Amino acid sequence: MYDRPSPSGGGVGVGAQRSDGRGKPPGPERVIGWREWVSFPDLGIEWIKAKVDTGARTSALHAFALEEVERHGRTLVRFKIHPEQHSAGREIDVELPLVDRRRVRDSGGNLEERPVVSSEIELLGERWPIELTLTRRDLMGFRMLLGRQAIRGRFLVDPSGSYVGGRRAKRVRDTDPRTKRREK
Repeated sequence: MYDRPSPSGGGVGVGAQRSDGRGKPPGPERVIGWREWVSFPDLGIEWIKAKVDTGARTSALHAFALEEVERHGRTLVRFKIHPEQHSAGREIDVELPLVDRRRVRDSGGNLEERPVVSSEIELLGERWPIELTLTRRDLMGFRMLLGRQAIRGRFLVDPSGSYVGGRRAKRVRDTDPRTKRREK
């Protein structure tokens, strides 16, 4: 499928040779859909629904109760996550080193400064570090946006595909000590 030049001669068309930036064409297992279930094993997030957003440079994660703390000469960001869509019943406490602060344009076109952290993500059995901006996403359709920096050279996006990596398994019982259930 990836062995012909584009019919127009310029750019990459259907059936054209594509590369991951390292000269290796992606295989069929390297295709993801416009939305996928991902996990952050180091954060205790077994599953979180992510929208793949090639228009967003950096990935964004829903976070609240953000607080910067200094410890041993390093700035850390302490925050909470509600990994389940449309639910505040499960909270995960996280503390990660601050990597950067970036001005990001939100979906409404407004600039906001966001803290940036790094964590390992897992998708389609592959695990790698990505940068995440932290912001409130309660009212958005997805608790996470997977931006183009995170997937560049790893995956092609099929906009007609959805949950190509499979649906999440039913959650049995959460035993991670970082997770809290809020009583209603």
